Amino acid sequence: MVATDMRMLGENQRLLGPMVSASTPGSTMVPWEISRPSTVSGITTGILLGLAREERSQKSNQKANIGFGVDKTETSDTRFSRKTLIGLGRVYWYRESPCVNGFRLHRYSHGGLGTRLVRGPHGLFQFNYCRWRGLIATTFPNHHPWHLRWRSPEQVIGYMMPSSAGRRCLALLALPVLTAAYVDYSQYVNVLFPGVVAKPFAMVKLGPDVENQTYEAYSGYLPKGNVWGFSLMHESGTGGAPKYGVVSQMPVVGNVSDPLANLSQRRAMPDQGSVGYYRTSLVNGVTLELAASEHAGLYSYSFPSNSTSSIVVDVSHVLPSFRPYKWEQHYSGGSFSIFRDGHYEGHGIYNNGWNLSPDWTIYFCGGFNQHPIHSRLFSGNGSASRIFGNPTTISGRARLGGVFTFSKPNITSRVGISFLSTEKACQNVDKEIPERTELSTLVEAARSQWNQDVFGKIHITPSSEEDFQLLYSSLYGMFLIPSNRTGENPSWSSSEPYYDDIFTLWDTHRCHTALFHILQPTAYEEFIRSLIDIWRRDGFMPDARSSNYNGRVQVGSNADNVLADAYVKGLRGSINWTDGFAAMQTDAEVVPRANFDPKAPDSSTKEGRGALPDWLQHGYITPRFSRAVSRSVEYATNDFALYQVALGLGKADEAKRYLNRSRNWRNQWNPNTTSHNHTGFLSPRLSNGTFPPSDPTVCGRCYWPDTSYEDSSWIYSMNAIHDVAELKRRIGGDVRFLDRLNAIFDIGLFHADNEPSFFTPYLYNYVAGEQWRSVNRSRSIGRLYGGGEAGLPGNSDAGAMESNLLWQMIGLYPVTGQTTFLVLAPWFEKMTLSLPSGGTLIITTSGGGGGGGGGSSSSRDGNGSIPPSYIQSLKVNGQSWDQGWVTWEDVFEAGGTMHYSLGPEPRRWNTGALPPSPAS
Repeated sequence: MVATDMRMLGENQRLLGPMVSASTPGSTMVPWEISRPSTVSGITTGILLGLAREERSQKSNQKANIGFGVDKTETSDTRFSRKTLIGLGRVYWYRESPCVNGFRLHRYSHGGLGTRLVRGPHGLFQFNYCRWRGLIATTFPNHHPWHLRWRSPEQVIGYMMPSSAGRRCLALLALPVLTAAYVDYSQYVNVLFPGVVAKPFAMVKLGPDVENQTYEAYSGYLPKGNVWGFSLMHESGTGGAPKYGVVSQMPVVGNVSDPLANLSQRRAMPDQGSVGYYRTSLVNGVTLELAASEHAGLYSYSFPSNSTSSIVVDVSHVLPSFRPYKWEQHYSGGSFSIFRDGHYEGHGIYNNGWNLSPDWTIYFCGGFNQHPIHSRLFSGNGSASRIFGNPTTISGRARLGGVFTFSKPNITSRVGISFLSTEKACQNVDKEIPERTELSTLVEAARSQWNQDVFGKIHITPSSEEDFQLLYSSLYGMFLIPSNRTGENPSWSSSEPYYDDIFTLWDTHRCHTALFHILQPTAYEEFIRSLIDIWRRDGFMPDARSSNYNGRVQVGSNADNVLADAYVKGLRGSINWTDGFAAMQTDAEVVPRANFDPKAPDSSTKEGRGALPDWLQHGYITPRFSRAVSRSVEYATNDFALYQVALGLGKADEAKRYLNRSRNWRNQWNPNTTSHNHTGFLSPRLSNGTFPPSDPTVCGRCYWPDTSYEDSSWIYSMNAIHDVAELKRRIGGDVRFLDRLNAIFDIGLFHADNEPSFFTPYLYNYVAGEQWRSVNRSRSIGRLYGGGEAGLPGNSDAGAMESNLLWQMIGLYPVTGQTTFLVLAPWFEKMTLSLPSGGTLIITTSGGGGGGGGGSSSSRDGNGSIPPSYIQSLKVNGQSWDQGWVTWEDVFEAGGTMHYSLGPEPRRWNTGALPPSPAS
């Protein structure tokens, strides 16, 4: 960490904070423009600090622009090379050339090779230097008196900044500590999708609730529509139906006569936000800023100065749903108390939502930085309300809450929540947001945690700004949920971690959890332990869970796949794997009790495998159960997951049984079903063993009551990823397999926004010499991603969509439940991933760059053509590699290197062993 407090970098583009800006009278510090960061190539580390100082002499009023560069270089290579250096100004390319007596001369410029420094507030300033044995050879413009002279760092700063500010700056810039740079990656994150402020995995996700009769506000936020509250609980990136939107406040200008009337407001201008920070201005003249900790939130209001200021707290406030599926949330009752010091406490009870939960309770504790001139309770039904002037507590099933009115325009409110009690809610807010806590303190804490714990785990160089935005926005979207509610479980006491808001493992097990394991190993182990502990207490592991209640299962019991993926990759820690396997066996052997879901009444959608009776009796799923085609192949992959863990635990009989059951997808295969000149598909099958006529391209709405879920049989027929060799044989061999894969895209049956399609583009790796086709498909998918409101090809689905993109950027793709990763082609010249072991995986490319994607500026050359992206050769840990796959042990277990030589034309380089098909 650089001694300089570089965290001051941000949207205000401040430089070194008050330490430098507090300069001597008569001088003004002027910041350089801030742009994208990057790490330093090779073994060169350092930081360039671009300072502009305007010295005003009382006598001559002369001005001088000043620049300063500091670097630490250990190299003897005298060839020209292009590297990247990060600074408080822009990213600088610098060219190394021989200096006097073989020393190094660094020539800095922005955006390319040259001699310019960067355009500062007063124009260009040139600064070249060479560092040797603690001295700096400065090369200023020829008219400069220091042209080509050796000086110490002290002399350089002393000349440039003779004031006390310069001496303080020098103390901060002492060369021995300049070995690494703090980088604010958070500046590239698009936080207005989903529009909440939160720390990673935090229980509180504070943000606006927007009403729009056209779109469901799944996370509360929508870019268009009226704001009708700002609540502390949301789920990010989900679909189906909204959940939460509870514990809210709503600012109202003037006095409030009816707190239950429509108090919503349009926004006066576009919202603003950064990681940990949100700001909006409403047409009633109120400006509101938000920040949050793990269990509490901070509201900062600025009301018009010429009117009274009111804040309404409506306990009945929840996110609504307009879809006719009976998934809407309901308010069941609550309580609200106002105390003499002006703070309030209470609880709300709610039910239903997408997971069809029974009643659950959240407690809250809130207060303000000034005492209200009026505080009133209200109660009512519908839009009517009755205001009570004197009582301090009200409770019941009617809508209720409080109204607080203030005489001053600037109001700050702190609110904590807890699933245990109002006392715990008050403890949470007092501990995490003590009185007089500045909003900027919370913002900086959130930003620092995201940078250190999440964004800093992946470094890329070089890249375009859009690629940075795609990378770090995707990482942000991955780790908002699940929510770490350890210590906040109202259902049982346990020494195990507790995670909720799992939405859903059906979405995330394909590629999210593999990256979760790599980038957040501590949280990932806690998450696995939590899944097992939920089984201990509730009887089943969740496929989805929110408000402390399992639900809903879309197809298979995919916690099995998550546990198997962790097990085969060596995750042990404090996980009780005996219990873990028992939890998996519950999914495989115990029929869950039906929960009478109106959209799928044939079996349970709460947990487990609802169609297990058919699976155990027939070895396939009959049409008496909905989603039969989808369930058959997912139950097969679930059973393969049990085989993997049983094998590792030395349970030979169980391993044999579940491996055989993992092949049952074959029983759902109708070799005579034909579609678009291809024969053989997963198809509905009756209990007597016959196959009724079916069209593999048709699945109705592809939803809960249909034969397959979110995708057609064309896609699900390719989903036996543990048995690909057998799948190829049934399709007709390599040539027909390639033809079918191509047809999926040519016919338009591939849907990048649906998780069952995620793996399909990379099945080309299972054919010798055809890996280049996977790269081709990957690049096409990458261009579906971008910035802004429509930056994803579909719902985030708890980060599933973002992780799908991230693996393409990395140039690998996980095969869930196995140690196999399919080789694609990276986007960048260099990427470094920090690994759970403490090692690193360094991925590099040569031959024209990684090729980019996502429609970014790095994805096309100056002529608008796609740059080289096809693999010509690959080296793994320095060894030539002819396989289109690597294993966890090869590159992730302890670290490693992968170097891709890329070119513009496809090459049949993957002629070695094909990826494993363990069930074949």
